[in-house]
Amino acid sequence: MTTANKVTILRMALIPVFLVVLYADFRASGYVALMVFIVACLTDFADGYIARHYHQITNFGKFMDPLADKMLVMSAMCYFVEVRQMPGWCLAIVLLREFAVSGMRLVAVEQGRVIAAAWSGKIKTASTMVCLCIMMLLGEPWVPVPRVLNMVCIAVIAGTTVYSGIEYFVKNGDVFKDAD
Repeated sequence: MTTANKVTILRMALIPVFLVVLYADFRASGYVALMVFIVACLTDFADGYIARHYHQITNFGKFMDPLADKMLVMSAMCYFVEVRQMPGWCLAIVLLREFAVSGMRLVAVEQGRVIAAAWSGKIKTASTMVCLCIMMLLGEPWVPVPRVLNMVCIAVIAGTTVYSGIEYFVKNGDVFKDAD
């Protein structure tokens, strides 16, 4: 198993740790959950760098890396919807975009095509992770940050998600013309 794949597995293992700590009720649980989330986010950048730099790109990594990203982000977003810090429509936009892009990729694979991750998708992932970190801080009573920042984060998450989804379909919509 490559180092990059081990880092991806670490991110997957951190997701249940993040959730347990996030829902725990002890004095610093929000802070500890944020730290776990940040470490998990950093593994996303680390495994991509390692895979490209050391030529460790594998089919396992191509499948598990984006899946781990989605699981980590969706876990945090579900929590924010539950505690009413994020509206459900924002989570729905993210889910619908992920299902649509994944479906398009499946159709493309049947045609022998691979749809690589676009820069807008990478920007969406990075900005969403940063916004979720900010939102975790906003949930802590000791953080003196304006609450309007929460709405800005929701707008950034929704906006980058919609933009990247549209870009994937504009650039790769021809896969549906060839599909039967």
